[in-house]
Amino acid sequence: MKLIVGLGNPGEKYQNTRHNIGFMFIERYAKLKNCTSFKVKFQGELTTFKHNDEDIILFRPLTYMNLSGNAISEIVHYYKIDLKDIVVIYDDKDIPFAKLRLRMKGNPGSHNGMKDITAKLNSTEFKRIRVGIGKPESNDEMIDFVLSKFSKEEISKLEETFKDIMAACDLFIADDFDGAMNKYNARHEEEWTNYINYLTKINI
Repeated sequence: MKLIVGLGNPGEKYQNTRHNIGFMFIERYAKLKNCTSFKVKFQGELTTFKHNDEDIILFRPLTYMNLSGNAISEIVHYYKIDLKDIVVIYDDKDIPFAKLRLRMKGNPGSHNGMKDITAKLNSTEFKRIRVGIGKPESNDEMIDFVLSKFSKEEISKLEETFKDIMAACDLFIADDFDGAMNKYNARHEEEWTNYINYLTKINI
C-alpha cells in the first residue's frame, strides 16, 4: 500500500490559493486515475486505485494545514503504512513559482504543516515533493501571500507543473522515486539555482 498526500486547507475560501497546491494536485491526479469519488475518513478525504494489485491511497487532510499530522498519522497507523511508501506534496515559498524539488527525506523547514507531520509521525523519513509558489517582496506580507489565490495565468502555468508531479508520482508508485528525483530535479535545477543566487544577492 502507498499513500500520496496533498496538503491544504478545507473550505471554499481556500480553493486555488497558494497554500492549497497539494489539494489542487490531488484533485487532478484523482481524475487522471478515474477515482474522483472521495470518502471522508481519518480526518480527511480519500480515494483509492490499484496498481499491479497494490492499493494506492490519495489523501487530503481536512484538519487545516497546521494540524495535518493528526490526519496523516491516523491513516498511517490504521493501515500500518511504511514511511518509505508515503509521499507528501505541498507548497514551498523558497522555491521559484511552479518549480519542483523532490526529496527522499529531510527536515520540515518553515512549513507548519510539515512540522506537524514530522512531529506526529516522529520521523522525517518519508518522501516529499515541494512545489514552488515564490514569495512576496516583504516577509510581513507572507500570510496574505500564501493565502492569496492564483491568477488564471498562474494556474495555466501550474497545469504543466502538475503533469510533472503526476509523472513523478507514477514513478513513486513504481518504486522508482530515485528516477523521479533525477529527472524532475534536474529539469528544474537551473531556474532553482538562479533563484537562490538572486535571493542571496538581495539578502533574503
